[in-house]
Amino acid sequence: MENNSKIAVGLDIGTTKIVALVGRKNENGKIEILGHGQAKSLGVHRGVVNNITQTINSIKEAIDKAERSSGVKITDVTVGIAGQHIRSLQHSDYITRTNSEDVIDDNDLKLLTNQVYKLVMLPGEEIIHVLPQEFKVDNEGEIREPIGMYGSRLEANFHVVVGQVSSIRNIARCVKAAGLRLASITLEPIASSSAALSEEEKEAGVALIDIGGGTTDIAIFKDNIIRHTSVIPFGGNVITEDIKVGCSIIGKQAEALKEKFGSAWPGENKETEIVSIPGLKGREAKEISLKRLSQIIHARVQEILEQVYLELKNYGCEDQNKKLIAGIVLTGGGSKLKHIRQLTEYVTGMDVRIGYSNEHIVGAKAEEISGSEYATSVGLLMKGLEELAANYQHEIYEKPVINNLNNQEELEIGIQPTQQIKTVKAEIVVEEEIIQKPKREEVVDEFLDQEIGEKKEAKSKPEKKNFFSKWTDKFIQMINETE
Repeated sequence: MENNSKIAVGLDIGTTKIVALVGRKNENGKIEILGHGQAKSLGVHRGVVNNITQTINSIKEAIDKAERSSGVKITDVTVGIAGQHIRSLQHSDYITRTNSEDVIDDNDLKLLTNQVYKLVMLPGEEIIHVLPQEFKVDNEGEIREPIGMYGSRLEANFHVVVGQVSSIRNIARCVKAAGLRLASITLEPIASSSAALSEEEKEAGVALIDIGGGTTDIAIFKDNIIRHTSVIPFGGNVITEDIKVGCSIIGKQAEALKEKFGSAWPGENKETEIVSIPGLKGREAKEISLKRLSQIIHARVQEILEQVYLELKNYGCEDQNKKLIAGIVLTGGGSKLKHIRQLTEYVTGMDVRIGYSNEHIVGAKAEEISGSEYATSVGLLMKGLEELAANYQHEIYEKPVINNLNNQEELEIGIQPTQQIKTVKAEIVVEEEIIQKPKREEVVDEFLDQEIGEKKEAKSKPEKKNFFSKWTDKFIQMINETE
């Protein structure tokens, strides 16, 4: 197999799936997809590793498939991190320059940034990344790039991302035990935003909502600066669980129903539309109303979107100077749910689109990962390629948690054979039999959009509330492994 130093690998360790994506930059600056591998995630819950052995197995399976697909021997990976243990905060700090006769340079920025890394966090927490937002030089504020300016006092507002050391170490441990080197860690919503958002959207103001299997991640940009990050501990899995309980069926059947017939808009279906699910072990088939199915899905999705809207209000999206002109971009597997765009518009009153990363990727295999559910994987690959090009390892601020991750002693972990997943003989995904979908009236999206538009106009905005504290989820940090 080829081992190319210009090739990067993004490894998305999600709640429902683990994806390894291999690629490189071509002569036109686009990302050429060389191959990818995907495995069911068996040891991750709501973005956090809760079974080391199963997670290692899943990583190995995804990496093995990616190696066979690309013909590349994978050693280094850029890993995404998310989960409800991530939170963020705003912090202001400053330095007084002793050489005020010289212009501000990179060393001054590094000194100021390193000072923020010394903040005292809660026990068991570590700063993952420090993101400068705006600078102030002496009495002049709202400066985006202070390098080259004169001044004696350099001040900045920072977006600080914090995570649990134990959760970060568990991810690093799984990666290393799978025979890989942890090249860098990037917060998943930031990775998704790199792949799915345009520079114009970030400048105008936009919220990226990544609806994953275990969590819903939020990243807000304004004036091309990340302003707010957050994580909601609910995702597509809770929708599946609601269907399972509400329809008295097993999990695989519930997931298949959601993917094949699920809709976030209950008004679409009629009471007479029925789907038949094969019974268990000789039992009679179960009939489920599609109207009832969409009502179950709608209730949970609306709850998630209302939490999202509270986070947007917590940022201050209703203020004129913080208005998100570009609205909302949806990514993640949850964004594939039928009519979720229309429901999001109805709940938030904002323009909404589904985010795809196909403008960044080319190659014969690009079509396979062009869906919105792969935005995080593409973003992680983009980050890995950026850091390769910039030789970022020479500039990184190494922190104790990273050194501990790379130097921690490996323990012997018994690897069990990968669990064989048996397909349930459900009406939507069956081994040999496919039951025909009942006939139904076609619902035109334009008509639905018009209906929602009228409701958005009439909808009164809820009163402003504080949403806990800024407990959140976001952004980046590179890690270099020491021998």
